Order: sequence, then C-alpha cells, then structure tokens
Amino acid sequence: MNKIKLLLSLLFVATLANAQTTDLKTAKKTSKTYNFKTLVDIDATDVKSQGRTGTCWSFSTSSFIESEILKKTGKKVDISEMYTVRNIYDDKTWDYVMRQGKTQFSEGGLAHDVINSIRDNGLVTEQTFSGVKENGIYNHAKIIKELKPILDDYIKNDVHSKYPNWKKDVKEVLDKEIGELPKKTIFEGKEYTPKELAKALKFNADDYVTLTSFTQVPFYTKFVLNIPDNFSNGSMYNVPLDLLIKTIDVALDKGYSVALDVDVSEKTFFRNSGIAVLPKDKNDEDRAKTEIVPEQEVSQDYRQKEYENFNTTDDHLMHIIGKVTDQEGNVYYKVKNSWGTKSGKDGYVYMSVPYLRLKTISILLNKKALPAGLAEKLKIEK
Repeated sequence: MNKIKLLLSLLFVATLANAQTTDLKTAKKTSKTYNFKTLVDIDATDVKSQGRTGTCWSFSTSSFIESEILKKTGKKVDISEMYTVRNIYDDKTWDYVMRQGKTQFSEGGLAHDVINSIRDNGLVTEQTFSGVKENGIYNHAKIIKELKPILDDYIKNDVHSKYPNWKKDVKEVLDKEIGELPKKTIFEGKEYTPKELAKALKFNADDYVTLTSFTQVPFYTKFVLNIPDNFSNGSMYNVPLDLLIKTIDVALDKGYSVALDVDVSEKTFFRNSGIAVLPKDKNDEDRAKTEIVPEQEVSQDYRQKEYENFNTTDDHLMHIIGKVTDQEGNVYYKVKNSWGTKSGKDGYVYMSVPYLRLKTISILLNKKALPAGLAEKLKIEK
C-alpha cells in the first residue's frame, strides 16, 4: 500500500523464516509477560500467506467472507483470493486508462473492492483457482512493471502506439502472472458458475458497510475517504472514535467478525511476537514486545493529527476474529494476518485498544452487527 515495498519485503521474510521466534521463546518470563485469556473467539479459516504481493486486501476480506459464510450456512469454504485479484485488475486498468494515467496504479485495494468484485463476478474455490505461484509462493513483482507501460503507451494516443488493443495485452500479462479466469468451480462435489456459488453460499453484497472515524467531514455522514488505495472511490460512514471501537466490540459479542484496514508501520507493531501496542513511554518500546507496559490514551484529536501528518497511513488489511484480556485486565483484539503461520503468534496479531484507536483506517462488517440504533442514525437500510 503506501509503504508497499517495505511491507512486501517484511512479509516475504516472515513467509520464509522467523529468526526471532527462538529468542522470544527462550526469553525469561516475568509477572508482566503477556498471558492472554480468551473473551471472544469467532470461527475462521486457516491462516494463509499472500507471499510477495500487495494483496492483503483480498486475503483479509476473503477470510472475513469465509467467516460470514460459516456463520450463515455452517459451511466451510476456501475462497480463491487470486480470482478476486485477477478480476480487480480489469477494473484498475480501465480506471487508470480512463483517468489518462492521473491516478495511482498499484497492487493495493480495500475491503469494499472484494465485496464489489464478488457481487459482479461471483467467487470460486481455492481448489479451482489458486493463482500462479513460484516455488509455492505468490510473487507479483512483475505485474505493475509489465502492465503500466502498456497502459501509458495507449494513453499517449499516438498513431504509433505499440498497444492499440491494450485490453488484449493486459489479459495476456494477467493470464501469465495470475492465471486465466475459470468459468466454472466445484464445491462439495457440485459444479457452479462463480455467481451461482456466491448465491448458494448466501453471499449478499448489500449486507456490508464500511465505517471510519475522521473529523474532516461531519459525523454520521457518508463520504469518500481520500487515501491512495481507494481507487474505486468507495464510500464510508463516519462515526466518532468511541463509537467505532464500540461497533467492533458489539459485532464480536454478536458473533460477527470484522475486516480491518490499519497502519502496521509502527515500531511497536511486533511482527514476530504478534503484539501491536502503543507504549506511553518510548523507553518501554523494546520491552513491550514481550511484556505489558503502560499505553497511550488516544483521543479523536490526536488520531486526526496523526492521520493528517501521514504518521497514520493506509498500510495493511487484516481480519479481527476475537478478543482477549491480559492478566492486568487490558483488552486486545485477535487479528488474523496473511503473512503465513510463521509470522506473529501462529499467524495472528494481538492488537491493543490504544493501537487500534490510533491506527485504524476503516472497518467493514455486516450491518446486522451494528450497535442498536446506529443503522437508523446512518440511514442504512436493513
């Protein structure tokens, strides 16, 4: 996303190895060493790795949809993340060309892009379409480098263009790097079209809403958040920060998981130990990797300031599936990541409330999971 190269490098290292894990396991335990007790734990599918790609938005939201399907139908399905990625590239290339190159063109996206893609294109199983891998790892390093020259050349509107049929050339690149889109998929021994499978699994794109919390627009209104990866100009509902956090808590208590867009570039987002906290004292930052430390209080004004000075940016999407408490009563959210099981705590991150308050960009959830009265206040049809 905004720091895509850094994140890709980090997650690739996590996929292959986790050099610090042994050190953490052998670290001396103290009365402050994190000891978590589960408060809420929602069913989720297995942790995956997005490899060397900027497709966390597809992995996280697909995981979220898998939990939604499990809740609605009792059926466990492994959705193909790359089917959505492949379809979204058609949207991105069209958008870039029609804007004549005056917009970001990258691997990034947001949770609503997955919802929109399933609405338009349906879904297929991982077994049907896993996407192209190199030595078992996804690697999309070539995609933007190969696509952008095709699009830029066409945008020049030159009679000597090498790519007058740019859609055909784009398809050739995507078929090579991700795979040719399937027309049929198999689930539980039965054949479906992608749209038929989405319907059979009771997916309804209208069930989902995105919420955020910033002060540049009035609360309880709907607006387009101006962040680089919102290429599709998806709208979000704006609510006060306290209500945003309450919404997550209410959803989890109702048995609904939440898709999360969050900044993970902080030093105290400890990718190896699976802890994300916001120490009050900078001298506690290293210790916070393994031990409870006092954390900052995050106000709406402080959150806004950090957003406007770009200390908080749209970095990474993950999937909140639960909530835990430590031995001192501090609450953390159990967040499923897409950097493989060797990252964090078996692929999960435990994120403190202060970290979430400061670093969350947006959340996506089922509108049935909203607190009482909020849908009416936001004028959301149930």
